[in-house]
Order: sequence, then structure tokens, then C-alpha cells
Amino acid sequence: MAALTAAPSWRRGLPSHLRAALLLLLVTRPPESAAAASIALPISHDPGSLAGDSLATSPDSTRGFDIRGYGVVNYFAFDWDTDPGRRNKMDVERLTLYPSYRLNTRFRLDAEIEFEHGGTGVTLEFDPLEEFGEFEQEVEKGGEVLLEQLNVSVAFEPEINLRVGRLKVPFGLQSVNDEPTEYFTTTRSESESNIVPVNWYEDGLQLWGALGERRPLVYVLSLVNGLDSSAFSSSSWVVRGNQKRFEQVNAEDLALAARLDYEPLEGARVGVSGYYGDSADNRPKPDLQADAHVGIVSGYGSFERGPLVVRGLVIYGHLENADLVSTANRNLSNELNVKRTPVGSEAFGWYVEGGYDVLELLARSHQQVVVFGRLDRYDTMAAVTGDVFDNPRWDRTVYTAGFNWLPIEEVVVKGQYAHRELGTDTANDEDTFSLGIGFEF
Repeated sequence: MAALTAAPSWRRGLPSHLRAALLLLLVTRPPESAAAASIALPISHDPGSLAGDSLATSPDSTRGFDIRGYGVVNYFAFDWDTDPGRRNKMDVERLTLYPSYRLNTRFRLDAEIEFEHGGTGVTLEFDPLEEFGEFEQEVEKGGEVLLEQLNVSVAFEPEINLRVGRLKVPFGLQSVNDEPTEYFTTTRSESESNIVPVNWYEDGLQLWGALGERRPLVYVLSLVNGLDSSAFSSSSWVVRGNQKRFEQVNAEDLALAARLDYEPLEGARVGVSGYYGDSADNRPKPDLQADAHVGIVSGYGSFERGPLVVRGLVIYGHLENADLVSTANRNLSNELNVKRTPVGSEAFGWYVEGGYDVLELLARSHQQVVVFGRLDRYDTMAAVTGDVFDNPRWDRTVYTAGFNWLPIEEVVVKGQYAHRELGTDTANDEDTFSLGIGFEF
């Protein structure tokens, strides 16, 4: 309890039962070294942070409790040909807390608690955008309170460390550039978040480490439960297959995930992520008598020098027996709350973006005004099998431009305009203006 009594005044003011709960709900706090390694803009990707704290070698690694977190609130104004009556929205997107408890120099308990869209409830969603543009109504949660991570980390050496429990699968860029000051747009990467789960969490074990004299090479190897193919869909491919709908996670099928990031020189990073696992036997019922292996690979890179940031990514995925998955999903119960739409056998996406701190041109300042541009292209039905219809509306190109104003390093105000073009011949434009504010602590 000494760590609590020495905490800042706001933390000491918490009710005793809340402090006790935070001690019990524990996960991966990004290491202090990640912030120190940021080049110039706080909106940077630091693959070195994937290696976690080097608990075995840090002299300050004493027993104690800590907490950090971030939050995002956004406003959207829509002008969509595909949905002319779409109303403007406000979204308390998320509040995320990272409580952690360091047991000693090697062991740490970690958790991540996320409040999404203002909490929990039931709402009616009007969705006209699924198969063939038909109208569909469904009931789903109005918000969520999720225990995203809960694990134990053991640090042996900088080259090898172990994590066990519910953990993050660090795939691509959005899973590590996940805090609001680390990505330009008001919402996370559009091309990634429509192909793989946003902030991907699974149950299992993970090895990671940093190699080389100056630790330029970082690897992460994960053995986790596989996806559930009953929730795959036309619009977001395997994204909803991330198992969150039931009290327990099916683990009949396991999956392997791997990541390798390399820093050839200061400010430049490249990497590759891969995932492979079956999704047939993790369905709620044994209603698919065929394999449904999911394979995904992504390559990415970033360059940061002074006020300039450039990033890019390409992602490709393949689903085995996608036509059989589509048939099985079409026969699912309405009560399961899944889309039941055809699934593509292949999905692909790519994006490139660049940002520049214009205040660097005028005068050196602790504030930053980053102007950025971004181009996304992605198709969640890039190929189909059997009699599945290849719907062109899921071939999407997005042009985005905007700004990030950081009055201090921990707060960002964002504004952007995004123009999305669909692969259909008519009613194919979707324009969105958005404002947002994000913070971290």
C-alpha cells in the first residue's frame, strides 16, 4: 500500500473500493522508454516499445502500482450518396485505462479497461449499407465496458520476455499507433480497421524481445485462440471474428501471429506482421464441416525527421472455403447478432500518409500544428469463390486531409475532411467532415 499512499492527490482521492478494483484489474502499460524514444512529433510509431519494459535490468523497477490512459471524443457531419438521410453524430469513442502492478524486477501484472461509446446499453442501429444496399435493422450494444487485456509479464533478458493471459496481438500499425496523438485521422486507420480487428486482443501466450547492440530489431511471437468465422462479413471481412460476444472464448482452433520490426537508422522503421489460423471450429455451433483457415500478412514503414512524418502500409488476407463460410453464415439465427452477408476469399488494402508541423517553419514552439494528407485503398471482397457475388461497393478509395493541433504533448485537437469513393457506378460518394479531441495521461 506504500505505492498508493505516495500517489498523487487525485489518485489518493479515489474511493477505497475503486482503488482496490484498479489493483485487481491489471495490464500492459507502455514503457516509459517509448515516450523518450519519440523523434519530434508525439504522433510517432516506436516499434521498440513492443519489447516492453526491461524489468530485469532496470534499477528503478520496484514494487508498486501505476495507471495511465487516454480518451477520444469525435463529431461527424455526413454527406453520403449511399445514405442521404444519415444524421450528424457525436461519439464518445473511448476512455482507456492501463492499470499495472509491478511485483518485482521481473514480474508485472497488467490490464486494460476500455469504456466505448459512453458505456453500456441497447440501441437500434439502422444499417442500409450491407449486401446489395438492402436495408437491415439490428439490435446491438449501445456501448461497452471491456476488459481488453489481463496478463502477467515476465522479463528474463532484453532478448526474451514472456507474457501470458489476455493480450494484444500487435498487427500492422494501428495496433501500436493506437493513442490519439499517434495517428493523424480522427478515427483509426480505415484500411486496416476494415480488414483486421481494431486493437486486436486474444487469449494465449507471447514471446517478445529486442535484438542487436542498439536493439534495432524487435520481434513478437504469439500463440492465441483463433477467430470465429460466423461473424465474418462483406463490409469488414474477418474483423468481427474477434471473439467478444460470449462469456467464454472458443479455443478449438488456435492461431499463430508474428511481428518483426527493424530500425535501420534513427527515425526510420520498417516491419512485417503475419497471422495464420483456422476459424471453423470456433463458431458458436459446429455447423461448418470444412476448414476455414485465415492467413493475413502486412508490411509497413515510417520515417520521422524533425517536423516531417511519413507512413505507409499494405495488407493482404486470404480465407479458405469462403463460399462455404458464406453459406453457413446465411443460415445463422437472427439472435446471434451477426451480419450474415457473403464473405470474400481475399481482402487487400494499402495507405500512404504524410504530415508536417507548420509551426516549425514559423518559429520553434512547444505547440505543434501538423497538416496531413492521406490516401487509402481497400477492398474486403477483392476475390470470391463459388457463387458468392463480388459486390463492387466494398472496393473503396478514400482521400483525407486535415490538421492536428497539439497545444501540449498530451492533448490533440483534430479536424479533417474525407472523401470516399465506392466501386459502384452510381451513388458512390461518401463525404465526411469530422472534429475530434484526444488526450493521454
